[in-house]
Formats: sequence, structure tokens, C-alpha cells
Amino acid sequence: MTKSQEDLLYIEINPDMTANFSVIWLHGLGADGNDFVPFVEALQLPQALPTRFIFPHAPIMPITINNGYAMRAWYDIYSVDINARLDEQKMTSSVALVQGLIEQEINKGIPAKHIILGGFSQGAVIAYLAGLSSAHSLGGIVGLSGYLPRSAVQANVANQDTPIFIGHGTEDQIVSYALGKAACMYLKERGYPVSWHSYPMAHTASPQEIHDIRNWLLKAWQ
Repeated sequence: MTKSQEDLLYIEINPDMTANFSVIWLHGLGADGNDFVPFVEALQLPQALPTRFIFPHAPIMPITINNGYAMRAWYDIYSVDINARLDEQKMTSSVALVQGLIEQEINKGIPAKHIILGGFSQGAVIAYLAGLSSAHSLGGIVGLSGYLPRSAVQANVANQDTPIFIGHGTEDQIVSYALGKAACMYLKERGYPVSWHSYPMAHTASPQEIHDIRNWLLKAWQ
């Protein structure tokens, strides 16, 4: 089902019974919300955790590194050194759109502690920024194959104790393993409860990673 929150389109997948939990998941550059829809079945969440999944489609915008070709993206990428120059304006607007989805879920009766915000690659960046700055204490933040632009972080004390899952491939040639590890160290140094996971893979997600996310999520929602 495709719906919209202001000008942000998204796919919504509901459980058979009334949802008491929500996962908002952000795709990477050039993909769309459909990219992680198989994630729902792969997680195999128990019926005791009736969960609504929200998969937003990022806005379409020209991407500098791709010769200005327009595609779905949460922000512009200027060069292969993705962390050198940041499109903080688009990052800020994307964070606002995602935080609007969080508000929407809360208004539907989902407690903030039952909301997981996650993403892959570019989506992980926005998940970090939106989750860390949220005024609501979320259930958790998941960042896969992403990085954390420190200058864009606007931390809110409400999420100082929010559990964070970070997964990254050791062979990632799109977002380097070093950038993923740097995000982990940055957050740990500031007292966030981070769970770090590395995998022998490239810029992708693996069945083992999804299995680990499931186990982490079950603990986060205990």
C-alpha cells in the first residue's frame, strides 16, 4: 500500500492484528521503498509483536556524482569522498520528513519506545540523524552500511539511552568499513549503547545480518 505523509510517499505493511510496534526503514541511494520489503518476511517476528512496517520513498533529486542524473535520494552526493562535503540542507529536510513519520506513528497510538528507525547506506545516515535528534525516546536505531556525518548531528538527550545496531561489510567499497566503524566509535565515546556487527560482504545486507537484527530487535522490545 502506498500512502503519503505530506510529500513523502511510502509503502505501509500492516500485521493481521492491530499494530503495537512500528519499523520505519529508509532505503539507499537510487533505490526506493520496495528495496527492503522482503525484510518483513525475513525478520520472522513473532505474532506477539504485531508490527507495522513503513518503507518511505526518498524524494527524487539530481545527484552530482552521477552527472546530475535525477534519482531517489535523501541528499546529494558530491564526490566519491562521501564524507568530505555534506549536503546538510537536504539532510535536514529529509530528517524532518522522517520525523514526521515518527509523529504519525505516535499519533496512531504506537508508543515511541515501540518504534525502530533504521536504514541502509544513505538511509542509515538519515536514520542516525533523525533518531539521535528525535524528541521522543525511540525503541532503537539501526544503521546498515552507513556512516555518521558528525557536523550534522543534533543530539537530543531523549535518545541518549536508545539502543543502536550497526552492521557493516568488511569488503564494502561504496561506504568504507572504516566509516562504519568510525560511526560506532563516535557513538560509543558519547555513551550510546551500540551493538557493532561486521560481516564478510560488500555493500549489501546478508541473511546473517538480518538474523542478528531480529535478535537485537527482540531484546530492544522486551
